Amino acid sequence: MSQENPLLEPFNAAPFSKIKNEHFKPAFQEAIQKAKAEIDAITANEEAPTFENTLEALEFAGETLSRVSSIFFNLNSAETNEEIQKIAQEVSPWLSEFSNDLTLNEELFKRVKTVYEQKESLDLTVEQKTLLDKHYKSFTRNGANLPEDKKEQLREIDKELSKLSLSFGENVLAETNRYELHITDENELKGLPESELETANQLAKVKGKEGYIFTLQYPSYIPFMKYAENRELRKKLSIAFGAKGFQNDKYDNQENVLKIAKLRHQRANLLGFKTHAHFILEERMAKSPEKVNEFLNEMLEKAKPAAQQEFDELEQFAKELDGIDHLEKWDSAYYAEKLKQKRFQLDDEQLKPYFKLDNVIHGVFTVAKKLYDIHFKEVFDIDKYHEEVKTYEVYDGDHNFLALFYADFHPREGKRNGAWMTMYKDQKVKDGKNERPHVSNVCNFTRPTSKKPSLLTFNEVTTLFHEFGHALHGMLANSTYPSLSGASVYWDFVELPSQMLENWCYEPEALELFARHYETDEVIPMEMIEKIKKSANFHEGMQTVRQLSFGMLDMAWHAVDPSTIHDVKANELKAFEATKLYPDVAENCMSTSFSHIFQGGYSAGYYSYKWAEVLDADAFAYFQEEGIFNKSVADKFKNNILSKGGTEDPMVLYKRFRGKEPNPEALLKRAGLIN
Repeated sequence: MSQENPLLEPFNAAPFSKIKNEHFKPAFQEAIQKAKAEIDAITANEEAPTFENTLEALEFAGETLSRVSSIFFNLNSAETNEEIQKIAQEVSPWLSEFSNDLTLNEELFKRVKTVYEQKESLDLTVEQKTLLDKHYKSFTRNGANLPEDKKEQLREIDKELSKLSLSFGENVLAETNRYELHITDENELKGLPESELETANQLAKVKGKEGYIFTLQYPSYIPFMKYAENRELRKKLSIAFGAKGFQNDKYDNQENVLKIAKLRHQRANLLGFKTHAHFILEERMAKSPEKVNEFLNEMLEKAKPAAQQEFDELEQFAKELDGIDHLEKWDSAYYAEKLKQKRFQLDDEQLKPYFKLDNVIHGVFTVAKKLYDIHFKEVFDIDKYHEEVKTYEVYDGDHNFLALFYADFHPREGKRNGAWMTMYKDQKVKDGKNERPHVSNVCNFTRPTSKKPSLLTFNEVTTLFHEFGHALHGMLANSTYPSLSGASVYWDFVELPSQMLENWCYEPEALELFARHYETDEVIPMEMIEKIKKSANFHEGMQTVRQLSFGMLDMAWHAVDPSTIHDVKANELKAFEATKLYPDVAENCMSTSFSHIFQGGYSAGYYSYKWAEVLDADAFAYFQEEGIFNKSVADKFKNNILSKGGTEDPMVLYKRFRGKEPNPEALLKRAGLIN
């Protein structure tokens, strides 16, 4: 079998061009067998359990399986099709069964426990202690101490959950892809910039139609909501966007949401936890749902008055401008953009010519070079899964190879919405060799048109920097064990490197490096930079309340017993009560397309975006005090945060970098919510 299956042959970079869909299932089957054999070798070892023959052996077991999985599931997110989705439904239960076989393996747990009980007398490094704790907890937190009948129950729950979250994601993708707003009369599209009309016209041509097509993909949806004067069309598109998974048809996600929430709760109860959030947060900086709710409510208390004031002002502005009596959700982006233009004489269309995608990529590379002395070289002989993917080799200042970097920037039908960083290979040290990581950024940015290159909105620029911050966490990883490497950190710490890097987008010193007009090569004028900085806090109150509302919705699903919840929308309305500004839209529901918590890894963790903002505001304040390209501060950040991954407790690492715990006031000040 392995002779003709490229996934099972030795390879460095993923051999995308050789992989066919029919290779996946046999590769999974063989990789699972191989991983089982490696586990059996550990449990069959007659020597007394040691850190090396048990923990290290376990850490490096299943490498083939993790590479096959990362290639397959990354494709299922970035370049999927019906066949891949079908395979995903088939192999996911195999993987959860394998994972359960591992954590419910009594012989293996006995060996791990023996080492764990001797840990004080063993001469372990900090990283080895962390690894031992992590593996021991992964057994105890996943049912190792349960009686046999409960273990069986756990297996069934995990199998079911893996299928449900896949179905959830497939439904959201199908809903995103099937909707199009087809307009033939250009008069209905007043207000939309030339570039957006050109993109929509190009899409219509591709689909063999006249006129213009707008979709629920962000680069199409967001400009439409911002600029289209036709309120009825904005309403139509907005309702379609908010109705994903909530239309009582074959793509409806309400049942999936209820089942996922209930099964997660049952699982937590089985393991001795009060709720899913209690289970998850035990392994986070926040530690408990009480602490998270306290944090969210405290932030809300500071932000709500500002948000209410901003909302009232926006409503008044819409009334004066167009006689709108009550602001609806489909009015928010449109009138906010108008007010922002009036107040700062600044809009995205003025900025976009200065943010050609290629220049922004060059800019983020330059910022990384100035901070961390790393260099990027585009290469053309690396296999890729789509012709649009760009590939780079990354080197340090001494020309040592650091990482392989894949970048995939534009929306396609087979790609889910949003932006993310992922890995094809983890960094690790094995047999004395430091194996370097393969890192990928996947985004959905404005496409080039026949007349113009890809020009980014400022929001897309900050998104690119954000995801690249995650990528740096992966590229600069320097630990021994793959499960502690790079971004394998507590979930409420993982957003620090990404949100931190966004700050450079607002600094003249950084913008001057790459914000150049795509036609004239003129550097972005200083007054525009000033306006970007001034407008950074525009509607910060409303933005903060919006983010907090998502965190509260997450907790409303995961920090309670959901067995009494029978109506997805009713539970959502209750969760949004304290943060509500706009009237509710009956046809819409957020939970049914809230992929972060029902498909991604953010269940009981959405608060971590705000939590990490506290860290990033405090950390960036340090750079501002010393200079945004200060080498010594950058070295501290690189050596104590980026390269350390999850090898130590995040607060210990943070204090080593900063010299103290983070101060939440730094965020409130930056947001203009306190003086």
